[in-house]
Amino acid sequence: ELTQFDAVADVVRQRLQTLEQQHQVKVLFAVESGSRAWGFASPNSDWDVRFIYVHKLPWYLRVQAGRDVIESAIEQHELGELDINGWELRKSLQLLRKGNPALLEWLQSPMRYVCDEAAMHAYRELAQRFISPAAGFYHYYCYALKNQRQFLGKDLVKRKKYLYVLRGVFAADWISRGYGKVPIRLSDLLERLLPEGEV
Repeated sequence: ELTQFDAVADVVRQRLQTLEQQHQVKVLFAVESGSRAWGFASPNSDWDVRFIYVHKLPWYLRVQAGRDVIESAIEQHELGELDINGWELRKSLQLLRKGNPALLEWLQSPMRYVCDEAAMHAYRELAQRFISPAAGFYHYYCYALKNQRQFLGKDLVKRKKYLYVLRGVFAADWISRGYGKVPIRLSDLLERLLPEGEV
């Protein structure tokens, strides 16, 4: 029996193939990000598809740099909203060099739609050299603070919003303790950071 992810994956791959044809690119890597990849999706969570793509050689030989993102309008689907966006390879490498935490999370996502194994093996090897505890801590701290200010001061707060804040807090704590690369799933953070016993 097909899981919900399997059903969505077929649709997503079709959309990615259409984008490849429209923009004359090749998708190297496409994954699910956001709450579904973090392990706390709600029934109405959208599908946050993120991908890395490469152009054909002539695109890289232009004097004037071209647009380096592909952004699709959010699509309403019976299985949930599809939010599909990608970064061009060179742009992603520039962000990787700065230790971009979102990109490092994509590389860990357990929910993959597309993966060029040879290219992404080399990419992951490169990524290990650019993990920045300072950039990571700042990202997660600001992420927690932003969500706390935006959602937790209201009279009615959705439980999921607390998880957004807590994930940022625990990820920053993970980095401050020197544990290395932040795991993508909230449960992995909690397993190591919370004391044993009932929560």
